Amino acid sequence: MSDLSKNPPAVGTVSAEAKPPAGWGKLRRIVAASMAGTVVEWYEFFVYGTAVALGVFNVVFFPGETAKTGLIYGFSTYAIGFIARPLGGIVFGHFGDRIGRKTLLQLSILIVGVATFLMGCIPSYNSIGYAAAVILVVLRFIQGFAVGGEWGGAVLLISEHAPNDKRAFYGSFPQVGVPLGNFIATVVMLVLNAVLTQDQFYSWGWRVAFWLSAVIVLIGWWIRRSVEDAPIFKAAQQREEQLESNRIAFIDVFKHYPRQIIVSMLVRAGENVLYYTVVTFSITYLTGVGIPAVPILGFMLIAHGLEIFWIPLVASWADRIGRRPIYLIGALGMIGYAWVGFLLFDGSRNHGSYLWFTLGLVLGVFIHGLMYSVQPALMSEMFPTKIRYTAVSIGAQLTSVFSGSIAPLIGVALLGNVAAKGTPVDEITSANSTWGWVAVYIAAMGLVSVIGTLLYRETKGQDLAEVDAADPRLAKTANRVG
Repeated sequence: MSDLSKNPPAVGTVSAEAKPPAGWGKLRRIVAASMAGTVVEWYEFFVYGTAVALGVFNVVFFPGETAKTGLIYGFSTYAIGFIARPLGGIVFGHFGDRIGRKTLLQLSILIVGVATFLMGCIPSYNSIGYAAAVILVVLRFIQGFAVGGEWGGAVLLISEHAPNDKRAFYGSFPQVGVPLGNFIATVVMLVLNAVLTQDQFYSWGWRVAFWLSAVIVLIGWWIRRSVEDAPIFKAAQQREEQLESNRIAFIDVFKHYPRQIIVSMLVRAGENVLYYTVVTFSITYLTGVGIPAVPILGFMLIAHGLEIFWIPLVASWADRIGRRPIYLIGALGMIGYAWVGFLLFDGSRNHGSYLWFTLGLVLGVFIHGLMYSVQPALMSEMFPTKIRYTAVSIGAQLTSVFSGSIAPLIGVALLGNVAAKGTPVDEITSANSTWGWVAVYIAAMGLVSVIGTLLYRETKGQDLAEVDAADPRLAKTANRVG
């Protein structure tokens, strides 16, 4: 056994090789690589969610069902992807903590791209019957599995390279990939809806949006080839080898960091529900009360575009004043938005102006950005390097099963009547009398995030090497080796 094994390195100090890179040039490449996958994968997730919300799957995969039942079936397949995400987070996290973030991120982007492209190739129910829905569910599960491994690796690739005093800012760029991916997806769906007839769009136009993902995947995969894992990860990996450790990260996360996992899940829960309410369920609600798809997608485009710039701005504030106050403002704002948002949406129908639902969408993504921008720094600073990928993936993806995945389903179930495709506007039954229960649900989830934020202990400026030094796992292993 080597001398290093007998005398493990002092992990409380930051060696030269463990310091984050200083140059913006290298960070810029890492930022691009981190964002590449999130752009791709959230493009694909949003295309899927929008297709469901616009009723495409009612026609293609679930014909003969009522509008509401078709939406529930469609959003159920949407939820399948979320159910797969914790499994993907655990598997990708385990290997990402052992062999590196870069390799797993290249794999995840390819898996999602292939699954999404194949979704656009699935024959309709009229061609192969229920087998169409079965194939859709299988591909959706595969897609969700890969997305579950994507987020944790993407945010850590940049967070572990970033300076301590700017980690929230740099760590927010993978989050920017979400509205950017949604922005691109919205452009595609908007153009398709604008240039095609309704029959053309439901027949084959929606498939084009899924096939276009192949182009974005190849660009993202190529960008990710040019980066390396952070020095602090390489140092932690070497230390684990010297200590001859074969620990399973999943077990260590729950054994040594239960409080941090609970906090991660609580703060994530409300944010996740708010996002899928604003960007997915709101489409269902607005089309259900008679607003055409094209203007909805057009103003959704504005909301996504503004959030692209809003997220890094908010993150820069979190580097100055702390993660906790920013997140708390967002969680409290979500509670109020639960009612204000629907009042603004109804204003468009009642006053004949699209201004109101535009304000509702923009306000929703701004409140969401207050929470979402802070998450990478907040979560990454709570866990040591050698279990960080697994830990942040569990905190983010396990929560999504009980929050974002079912938010549209719960919204549709609570909403009441939803208009069938092609129903004249003057025959649509108003859902105004039932959205109050949807608002109660959103507010309750906002309260969950408020509780999580209050339990969170501020980590602003935290040195990741110090987090490693405080890891009880290392102390126990070192004592056994010595």
